[in-house]
Amino acid sequence: MQLKIMPKKKHLPAGRVPLILFLCQVISALEVPLDLVQPPTITQQSPKDYIIDPRENIVIQCEAKGKPPPSFSWTQNGTHFDIDKDPLVTMKPDSGTLIINIMSEGKAETYEGVYQCTARNERGAAISNNIVVRPSRSPLWTKEKLEPMTLQNGQPLVLPCRPPVGLPPPIIFWMDNSFQRLPQSERVSQGLNGDLYFSNVLPEDTREDYICYARFNHTQTIQQKQPISVKVISVDELNDTIAANLSDTEFYGAKSNRERPPTFLTPEGNASNKEELRGNVLSLECIAEGLPTPVIYWIKEDGTLPINRTFYRNFQKTLQIIQVSEADSGNYQCIAKNALGAIHHTISVTVKAAPYWIMAPQNLVLSPGEDGALICRANGNPKPTISWLSNGVPIEIASDDPSRKIDGDTIIFSNVQERSSAVYQCNASNEYGYLLANAFVNVLAEPPRILTSANTHYQVIANRPALLDCAFFGSPLPTIEWFKGAKGSALHEDTYVLHENGTLGIPVAQKESTGTYTCVAKNKLGIAKNEVNLEIKDPTRIIKQPEYAVVQRGSTVSFECKVKHDHTLTLTVTWLKDDHELPSDGRFTVDEDQLVVADVGDNDGGTYTCVANTTLDTVSASAVLGVVDVPDPPFDLELTDQLDKSVQLSWTPGDDNNSPITKFIIEYEDAMHEAGLWHYQADVPGTQTRAQLKLSPYVNYSFRVMAENSLGRSSPSQPSEQYFTKAAEPDKNPMTVEGLGSEPDNLVITWKPLNGFESNGPGLQYKVSWRQKDGDDEWTSVVVANVSKYIVSGTPTFVPYLIKVQALNDMGFAPEPSAVMGHSGEDLPMVAPRNVQVNVLNGTLAEVHWDPVPLQSVRGHLQGYRIYYWKAQSSSKRNRRHMEKKILIFQGSKTHGMLPGLEPFSHYLLNVRVVNGKGEGPASPDKDFNTPEGVPSAPSALKIVNPTLDSLTLEWDPPRHPNGILTEYTLKYQPINSTHELGPLIDLKIPANKTRWTLKNLNFSTRYKFYFYAQTSAGSGSQITEEAVTTVDEAMASRQVDIATQGWFIGLMCAVALLILILLIVCFIRRNKGGKYPVKEKEDAHADPEIQPMKEDDGTFGEYSDAEDHKPLKKGSRTPSDRTVKKEDSDDSLVDYGEGVNGQFNEDGSFIGQYSGKKEKEPAEGNESSEAPSPVNAMNSFV
Repeated sequence: MQLKIMPKKKHLPAGRVPLILFLCQVISALEVPLDLVQPPTITQQSPKDYIIDPRENIVIQCEAKGKPPPSFSWTQNGTHFDIDKDPLVTMKPDSGTLIINIMSEGKAETYEGVYQCTARNERGAAISNNIVVRPSRSPLWTKEKLEPMTLQNGQPLVLPCRPPVGLPPPIIFWMDNSFQRLPQSERVSQGLNGDLYFSNVLPEDTREDYICYARFNHTQTIQQKQPISVKVISVDELNDTIAANLSDTEFYGAKSNRERPPTFLTPEGNASNKEELRGNVLSLECIAEGLPTPVIYWIKEDGTLPINRTFYRNFQKTLQIIQVSEADSGNYQCIAKNALGAIHHTISVTVKAAPYWIMAPQNLVLSPGEDGALICRANGNPKPTISWLSNGVPIEIASDDPSRKIDGDTIIFSNVQERSSAVYQCNASNEYGYLLANAFVNVLAEPPRILTSANTHYQVIANRPALLDCAFFGSPLPTIEWFKGAKGSALHEDTYVLHENGTLGIPVAQKESTGTYTCVAKNKLGIAKNEVNLEIKDPTRIIKQPEYAVVQRGSTVSFECKVKHDHTLTLTVTWLKDDHELPSDGRFTVDEDQLVVADVGDNDGGTYTCVANTTLDTVSASAVLGVVDVPDPPFDLELTDQLDKSVQLSWTPGDDNNSPITKFIIEYEDAMHEAGLWHYQADVPGTQTRAQLKLSPYVNYSFRVMAENSLGRSSPSQPSEQYFTKAAEPDKNPMTVEGLGSEPDNLVITWKPLNGFESNGPGLQYKVSWRQKDGDDEWTSVVVANVSKYIVSGTPTFVPYLIKVQALNDMGFAPEPSAVMGHSGEDLPMVAPRNVQVNVLNGTLAEVHWDPVPLQSVRGHLQGYRIYYWKAQSSSKRNRRHMEKKILIFQGSKTHGMLPGLEPFSHYLLNVRVVNGKGEGPASPDKDFNTPEGVPSAPSALKIVNPTLDSLTLEWDPPRHPNGILTEYTLKYQPINSTHELGPLIDLKIPANKTRWTLKNLNFSTRYKFYFYAQTSAGSGSQITEEAVTTVDEAMASRQVDIATQGWFIGLMCAVALLILILLIVCFIRRNKGGKYPVKEKEDAHADPEIQPMKEDDGTFGEYSDAEDHKPLKKGSRTPSDRTVKKEDSDDSLVDYGEGVNGQFNEDGSFIGQYSGKKEKEPAEGNESSEAPSPVNAMNSFV
């Protein structure tokens, strides 16, 4: 019966049909166990084109396997190679590999030829490819005489290399005598043939050591061509050289170095052809000459260049397409272009193909009586021919086999028997090469066997595919079934995938996929089983990935990488930089979850990758580190285009340190006038590397450049070379020219002198000129040295002058300056203001008017007027006393002004004076005026003395500032009860001549608050407040003390306290038992009326509070700001309560009051509260 194998996937009908592996006829690369009889199989052989090193032994490989082990034989150039007759040739034991010992004696060329290996046993013979053995060659250059080349500047040049033909071909490169590679560019480049092409030559191309080198990699040797000498000269020099050394016919004069359009140096003509084999690299080349140097472009006619396979080399002169195929055939066009024109060249490309497999024949294992086939299909251009061999012999002359039938590229087998076993060779060949494949037919009858190790344990990450192996063999080919668990049913394909090699695939493994799986192989000769175990693990995840960072050079940066993994697996976390290990540097620190890089440098920038590995999976996360810093300083400063007043400065930028340069700042130093000081010159955008600088004459310039980016400014570059500009006449005059007299008869001319940079030349001086502005005088001039002042003496007082200061040096004068106006010196004013008038507006403000003085009498710049005023005599006093004078200044030509801050009811004097730059003039006659009355200040002091049961005596001092004639005093007072509430306010008028007053018929033991102020005809002044308490009746106090000391009273209080204590204990016990105290419930429902505040009108107590809002009396005894006075010169009074000062006491030490006077508004009656009453008052109220 014929063996069968299943397709790669078999989708069964719906339903729980067992998943069975059905096998089809063709078996791909079936591996027969080596303990079973089988024909030979070639496992290793040398390449078809085998180039050997002639300095080493020749090793031609041929390895094969089979049962029984095969024997080996060789042919050389188509005939049997008898290795026993050649003492230099041996064959490795149990192998067909030949070793030819040419190192001791013999030559490699003796064994050059075509070799083929045959491996044979009783079941057939396999053959190797034809192995062409050739020794590598690295011949020397042929001797040749190379004449020096002399050519004109701008001409094209080709330096030939023409390397010797080697095997394999050498690698070509050009160097000089110092073994330094010659620089190449769009203008100078090496062609594919090794020649060196110059599109146009320049004088710097002149050298005597253009050397072409050929490197033969196989023998590791380098051959050198003779040096070529090239000299590039101008047309005149060239013709002079030719005239001296050559005949007239060899002049180069016909061709100049003028610009010209491109022409191709290679390839020649307008079109060419190129043939390439499939799979190779297609290289197309176009090199053009011209002036200026041409640029090369490539296009494909009627198509596009393949994006991922196209590369441009050698400054776009070479087009390469890798893995070329027949589709790449067509016309390719290269275009050479410069400013004078363009040319093109078309290359027609044809892609041929050596044979390549479509279906190579595969080993075939059949059981007796089965059918099968070997298929050999190949393609190529041209199409290859297919031929068959049997055991290395063309099948046409091989022994006949009735079970075999040949049908072109297929051999069909039917009803095979054991004698049908053989090795067949398929040969596909065309003019570009051949393919040879061995495939055996092995007829066996074997029961199933499972080749996978028993009880293999698989570990797979969750949600990933799982593949459980079941490698098998049998003939006929067995069918395969899979089961899960000890008593599980066959697995079905709706969940699983069964591959043709017996492997069970689980597309997405889950935790429930864990368990034991059984693979069962069956054929007609028997059955085989194997168990494997599958365990599902949690995937490794990076839960905190490193993040992109940009840091400044020298700082510290950290990357975080937190990993979560299956705890049964070993985790390894590795950090990479740019896919390589971290530098072995102490600056890199790897902790448990992070990488720290200290002192970051430029080389630390790149991609940092955190790689988390377990035995089953690998995850990674990357972040880019950008290292930035201020730019490096520019360098290579160069001065060009040096003119008298300009120069061009160019430079090379330093590294921008990953932050683009935004601008360049140019500074200069004047080494002659200000050595060591650098000044700003100019700045240019960061894209420019040159600047045209304007210069001043007679300066020894040096320049430096700084670069700036977003992080800051670089350090300065090295200074440029010095550039000394020629001297010239000054181009500017001094600034800030002024003329002011220091005395009444002089004119002081001053100016800001030019600095050395502005002098423009040696011998800097100044021409100072002046004349009166309003006269017809000629200019008077004087030349002075490099100073900043000149004094003109003998001038009239305060006369306007026109002034000019002109710079000059040894080279000439500066431009004519413009004149400025100045004045000669000032003198004191001569006249006082007249008609001074005063208008009194109120008690503190008056307005003054005066007539202006004549301008000619000012004798200088009018600065304004000064008013001197002082208080001469109080209207309420007869004696005069000296008062300090006050001054008010009114700028400019004002003739009136206001006098603020006057005192009411006072007598004042004033005068007015005019002021100029020299000083003030005479005073006007004194003018006197009086201010009207005002309201007085508060009385200086208020004291309460001699308190009794029903009276209090008040003493006070008059106001310090009465501001008029006092008419009377006003005293207001009101009682304060125990609840801080104010009683009715009583108003009392007291004559102005009194300083003491006694209040009678007051309540005993009662606190009173007093408000006291003085009055003039202008109104009431500021008030002062005070508080005091009448004394206590001794008899009542005695009774109160007696009650408190009675035994019955003390006993009653103790009983009440004991009762309260018992109630608290009962309440505590009840609460611990979870109950609720009934009395408490009632209290919660109905608040006890006895604890409510008691009002004064129903005989109960009012609420007492120490809150700040309920302590108005503690806020002092002064009036508010509009009527504020200070309590002064009182040693007996208290200060503000908030300042924490003790209360007052009278002369015998008795208490007067707790509060000091503080300014406050006069209260409305009964709307304020005071502090709590004394303990005695409280007791009286309680009784």
